[in-house]
Amino acid sequence: MDRITDAFVWPFRDPEWPAKIGIIGLILLIPIVGSINGLGWMLAGLDGLRAGEERLPPANLSYLGRGFRLFVVNFVYYFAIFVVAAAVYAAGFVILANQGQGESQPVLVSLGLALLFLGFSLLSLGYLALTFLTPSIVLAVSRRGIAGGLRVDMVVRTARRSLVNTLIAGLMLIAVHFVASLGLMICVIGVLFTNAYGLAMQTWIVRSFEMGPPQAA
Repeated sequence: MDRITDAFVWPFRDPEWPAKIGIIGLILLIPIVGSINGLGWMLAGLDGLRAGEERLPPANLSYLGRGFRLFVVNFVYYFAIFVVAAAVYAAGFVILANQGQGESQPVLVSLGLALLFLGFSLLSLGYLALTFLTPSIVLAVSRRGIAGGLRVDMVVRTARRSLVNTLIAGLMLIAVHFVASLGLMICVIGVLFTNAYGLAMQTWIVRSFEMGPPQAA
């Protein structure tokens, strides 16, 4: 637990953290390209932690290639969940729309409402599940590229290897999302800091997940 909670403080161990966080924050403002580069920057930080280097990677636009692979994998997963949830939601909407054109049948109205609720639930639970699978997805992409990241069986197997570790990492990532969202409350300057800081935190969380729980002496 101590190791994974260090995610909040490890970026500040780099004497150059203000400049690096600021530059990456500025790059993140570029639509799509900034997000792709940010993901690559996070993967570069993961490589650094694996090598024992607890410093943030240089802040520049050189991470697009690596970030693109993770961006594609994330997009596929999120889009697949959206399509499934939207199909269920649309079915419920069609049923309710048809019932509104004539004499309604309570059974069909109930079915339509249930499908609307199910569609929303699938979307919410699916995205939440992806949060807990994020460390496994990032590791799969870092090791085997896009093909590895889309191996659902391998991603789930990695997550199930230590459910406690997966739970802790997922909860920490939820905290990261909360920290990143705080920037919206502090206008543009806050966004520049918290989004890049969130990526740095995610780097440490993924590395801690990869290492697994500390072994007792």
